[in-house]
Amino acid sequence: MALILVQGGLQKATARVLAAFLFADTDSVTAPELAEWLAISSGSVSGAIKMLSTVGLIERAPAPGSRREHYRLREGAWATLMSTQNGMVRTLFKAADEGIEAAGPDTPAARRLAEMRDFYGFMFRELPALIDRWKAERHADPRPGGQ
Repeated sequence: MALILVQGGLQKATARVLAAFLFADTDSVTAPELAEWLAISSGSVSGAIKMLSTVGLIERAPAPGSRREHYRLREGAWATLMSTQNGMVRTLFKAADEGIEAAGPDTPAARRLAEMRDFYGFMFRELPALIDRWKAERHADPRPGGQ
């Protein structure tokens, strides 16, 4: 799984951490556990957790009695990745507007940035209905996980 994620453009450590979340036998894990399981540095794990949190795939998990931060794959993570809840996508959308203003309205850069902004605007308007349909189909399927 991690190799496929790397081929898709993820950094190697981030891909390995995401794969660890997908295949973990527990509902939540700590950063030191990930570092140990994957034999990577705590800095690599920290960077991966930050990136995966920013795009909405993972979140902090409650862990009563534990002094360490616990993380889990977010419920509805894949829908979040494709929605306005994805912090990186929101940032790109806002950056496009700022870039258009900085470049000037009638420039090649402004045209490229407008296409980016308009694409994300379209997706933000259209995806909620698609995600709702996916959720309805998923919950209607009697197999575990709706699949």
